[in-house]
Amino acid sequence: MDRIELRGLRVLGTHGVLDAERTQPQPFEVDLVVDADLRAAGASDALADTVDYGALADVARRVVAGETHDLMERIAERVAEDVLAADGRVAAVTVTVWKLRPPVPVDLDRAGVTIRRERDPIEGPA
Repeated sequence: MDRIELRGLRVLGTHGVLDAERTQPQPFEVDLVVDADLRAAGASDALADTVDYGALADVARRVVAGETHDLMERIAERVAEDVLAADGRVAAVTVTVWKLRPPVPVDLDRAGVTIRRERDPIEGPA
């Protein structure tokens, strides 16, 4: 399977279990690895024959900036759900969500969660 990779999408969001995290936007970073068959695009050189990575980035941005969740696990799950729904050619997606400068009492640059979700083979392309 071929891959499209998006690294370092920075978005402000209001996620976390602490009240301050839900009221004061904080920086998150999202990485996506999308598995899809890219042979048609490689042969045609046409955007219509591939999965549009700009659209995928916008899917992740909308989830992080537009929703509120307690856990990074839920943010990652929501991004994965929406990426799979956005384009039926996506066979699987790996989502990493990083909370930059997490509110912990130690010097921690970031904390993250990575999940991988595959399209249900019975479901097939959307």
